[in-house]
Amino acid sequence: MSDKSSFFAQSSSFIQRRSFLKYAGATAGTAALVLAGCKDDAPGVEPANTMVEVGSADNGVLNYAYALEQLEAAFYLRLRTGLYYTTIATAAEKQILDDLAKHEKTHVDFLKSVIPSGSIIKTLEVDFSSINFDTRQTVLMAAMTFEDLGVAAYNGAARYLTNPLTVLTLGKIVSVEARHAALIRDLLTYNSFTGSDVVTQFVPASGLPGDGTGTGLEISKTPARVIELVNPFLKDGSKLVAASLA
Repeated sequence: MSDKSSFFAQSSSFIQRRSFLKYAGATAGTAALVLAGCKDDAPGVEPANTMVEVGSADNGVLNYAYALEQLEAAFYLRLRTGLYYTTIATAAEKQILDDLAKHEKTHVDFLKSVIPSGSIIKTLEVDFSSINFDTRQTVLMAAMTFEDLGVAAYNGAARYLTNPLTVLTLGKIVSVEARHAALIRDLLTYNSFTGSDVVTQFVPASGLPGDGTGTGLEISKTPARVIELVNPFLKDGSKLVAASLA
């Protein structure tokens, strides 16, 4: 496989988004992210009932992101067999969900290709038994939960990174995840993408510039909190722990 640092140095060419969604007159050609000629890394071997430790520093955060992207990709794959997607969803909604599915799968493949083979976690097994895939509301609410959580997770874990090139790479991915989150939120409730549950609202105190409270910044979550929220959607043996990201 090619040198990892060299790959990161070229990462911007793999994560460019010349467009976002076809319904906006674009294409979701995210398959260009996959590294040509790079072999698949063998997943780690772990006992069936142990927790999956993501590791520390840059590789730990990359594994953490890889785990979250696996969960999202599996969700968009699973929803395709539910009644909402097969019968209820409009053509436009299906196009959006298909595009998001392509993005998440590409993120999985990209992260798998850059994490050193001796450090990468295994492929996770998901448990979506608590999600009803037959109604529009429950599917989109679950999608919103995963997308919002992904954005909060990436931003909350950035403090553990030491390599600027890793920061750049994951910053490009979280930017796409934020677009996903905004779109799903608008499908549910128009103009809710900056809701107070995901963004600290700026409240003006007067007519003077900058006079007020709140920052207008995204509300991040620590790895411990994110893992607490995602583990119910992972089977035993695939549940996460991040002892070094605390």
